[in-house]
Amino acid sequence: MPDAPEVPDAPPPGPPPDRYGSRPGRRAARTAALVLALVAALVAAAWFGLRSTPPIQGHDVAFRVLGDDAVEVTFDVSRTGPARPATCRVEALNASHAQVGVVTVDVPGSEHARVRLTTTVRTSERAVTGTVTACALD
Repeated sequence: MPDAPEVPDAPPPGPPPDRYGSRPGRRAARTAALVLALVAALVAAAWFGLRSTPPIQGHDVAFRVLGDDAVEVTFDVSRTGPARPATCRVEALNASHAQVGVVTVDVPGSEHARVRLTTTVRTSERAVTGTVTACALD
Protein backbone atom coordinates (compact mmCIF):
# COMPACT_ATOMS: atom_id res chain seq x y z
CA MET A 1 0.00 0.00 0.00
CA PRO A 2 1.47 3.22 -1.02
CA ASP A 3 2.00 5.83 1.59
CA ALA A 4 -0.43 8.69 1.43
CA PRO A 5 1.18 12.01 0.66
CA GLU A 6 1.78 14.11 3.74
CA VAL A 7 -0.51 17.07 4.06
CA PRO A 8 1.00 20.01 5.87
CA ASP A 9 -0.79 21.00 9.03
CA ALA A 10 -2.96 23.95 8.20
CA PRO A 11 -3.66 26.55 10.87
CA PRO A 12 -7.13 26.23 12.34
CA PRO A 13 -9.61 28.56 10.76
CA GLY A 14 -10.14 31.78 12.73
CA PRO A 15 -13.30 33.83 13.10
CA PRO A 16 -14.39 35.87 10.15
CA PRO A 17 -12.72 39.28 9.98
CA ASP A 18 -14.39 42.00 12.10
CA ARG A 19 -16.76 39.49 13.68
CA TYR A 20 -15.82 40.60 17.19
CA GLY A 21 -15.11 44.27 16.60
CA SER A 22 -11.67 45.73 16.05
CA ARG A 23 -8.55 43.66 16.10
CA PRO A 24 -6.96 42.97 19.50
CA GLY A 25 -3.84 44.97 18.61
CA ARG A 26 -5.84 48.13 18.15
CA ARG A 27 -7.80 47.52 21.35
CA ALA A 28 -4.57 47.08 23.30
CA ALA A 29 -3.13 50.28 21.83
CA ARG A 30 -6.27 52.23 22.81
CA THR A 31 -6.21 50.76 26.31
CA ALA A 32 -2.54 51.64 26.74
CA ALA A 33 -3.17 55.20 25.54
CA LEU A 34 -6.08 55.56 27.96
CA VAL A 35 -4.00 54.27 30.87
CA LEU A 36 -1.14 56.63 30.01
CA ALA A 37 -3.53 59.58 29.82
CA LEU A 38 -5.02 58.65 33.19
CA VAL A 39 -1.59 58.35 34.81
CA ALA A 40 -0.54 61.72 33.35
CA ALA A 41 -3.71 63.35 34.72
CA LEU A 42 -3.11 61.89 38.20
CA VAL A 43 0.52 63.03 38.21
CA ALA A 44 -0.51 66.54 37.16
CA ALA A 45 -3.23 66.70 39.83
CA ALA A 46 -0.81 65.53 42.54
CA TRP A 47 1.84 68.01 41.42
CA PHE A 48 -0.55 70.95 41.50
CA GLY A 49 -2.09 69.77 44.78
CA LEU A 50 1.26 69.48 46.54
CA ARG A 51 2.49 72.82 45.28
CA SER A 52 -0.50 74.73 46.59
CA THR A 53 -0.16 75.67 50.25
CA PRO A 54 -2.88 77.47 52.14
CA PRO A 55 -2.20 81.17 52.75
CA ILE A 56 -2.54 80.64 56.53
CA GLN A 57 -2.35 77.69 58.90
CA GLY A 58 -2.65 77.26 62.66
CA HIS A 59 -0.57 74.60 64.45
CA ASP A 60 -1.10 73.45 68.04
CA VAL A 61 1.98 73.72 70.24
CA ALA A 62 0.76 73.16 73.82
CA PHE A 63 -2.13 73.50 76.23
CA ARG A 64 -2.41 73.77 79.99
CA VAL A 65 -5.61 73.22 81.96
CA LEU A 66 -5.86 76.11 84.45
CA GLY A 67 -8.81 74.68 86.38
CA ASP A 68 -12.48 73.89 85.89
CA ASP A 69 -13.13 77.18 84.08
CA ALA A 70 -10.14 77.82 81.78
CA VAL A 71 -7.47 76.32 79.56
CA GLU A 72 -4.40 78.06 78.16
CA VAL A 73 -3.55 77.26 74.53
CA THR A 74 -0.26 78.00 72.76
CA PHE A 75 -0.24 77.80 68.96
CA ASP A 76 1.76 78.88 65.93
CA VAL A 77 0.32 80.76 62.97
CA SER A 78 2.08 80.46 59.58
CA ARG A 79 1.21 82.89 56.78
CA THR A 80 2.52 83.29 53.24
CA GLY A 81 1.86 87.03 53.60
CA PRO A 82 2.93 87.74 57.19
CA ALA A 83 2.07 91.45 57.03
CA ARG A 84 -1.65 90.68 56.69
CA PRO A 85 -3.63 90.49 59.94
CA ALA A 86 -5.65 87.37 60.64
CA THR A 87 -7.99 85.76 63.16
CA CYS A 88 -7.86 82.26 64.63
CA ARG A 89 -10.54 80.24 66.38
CA VAL A 90 -9.33 78.41 69.49
CA GLU A 91 -11.52 75.82 71.22
CA ALA A 92 -11.48 73.99 74.53
CA LEU A 93 -12.83 70.42 74.57
CA ASN A 94 -14.01 68.17 77.39
CA ALA A 95 -13.37 64.44 77.80
CA SER A 96 -16.24 63.65 75.39
CA HIS A 97 -14.67 65.93 72.74
CA ALA A 98 -17.53 68.41 73.16
CA GLN A 99 -16.70 72.09 72.86
CA VAL A 100 -16.79 73.73 76.29
CA GLY A 101 -15.19 77.04 75.35
CA VAL A 102 -14.21 79.07 72.29
CA VAL A 103 -12.40 82.31 71.62
CA THR A 104 -11.41 84.24 68.49
CA VAL A 105 -7.85 85.50 68.60
CA ASP A 106 -6.66 88.48 66.54
CA VAL A 107 -3.27 87.85 64.92
CA PRO A 108 -1.61 91.15 63.99
CA GLY A 109 0.60 91.54 60.93
CA SER A 110 4.23 90.65 61.46
CA GLU A 111 7.61 90.60 59.74
CA HIS A 112 7.86 86.86 60.41
CA ALA A 113 6.06 84.15 58.45
CA ARG A 114 5.46 82.18 61.69
CA VAL A 115 4.35 83.68 65.00
CA ARG A 116 3.60 81.98 68.34
CA LEU A 117 0.60 83.05 70.41
CA THR A 118 -0.84 82.03 73.76
CA THR A 119 -4.44 82.65 74.78
CA THR A 120 -6.75 81.68 77.61
CA VAL A 121 -10.10 80.07 76.76
CA ARG A 122 -12.82 80.34 79.41
CA THR A 123 -14.79 77.10 79.75
CA SER A 124 -18.24 76.07 80.96
CA GLU A 125 -16.77 72.91 82.52
CA ARG A 126 -13.36 71.31 82.93
CA ALA A 127 -11.52 71.01 79.60
CA VAL A 128 -9.06 68.25 78.82
CA THR A 129 -7.50 69.94 75.80
CA GLY A 130 -7.31 73.14 73.82
CA THR A 131 -6.72 73.44 70.10
CA VAL A 132 -6.63 75.97 67.27
CA THR A 133 -9.34 74.87 64.82
CA ALA A 134 -9.25 77.50 62.07
CA CYS A 135 -7.39 80.61 60.96
CA ALA A 136 -8.35 83.13 58.29
CA LEU A 137 -6.74 86.20 56.81
CA ASP A 138 -8.62 89.47 57.41
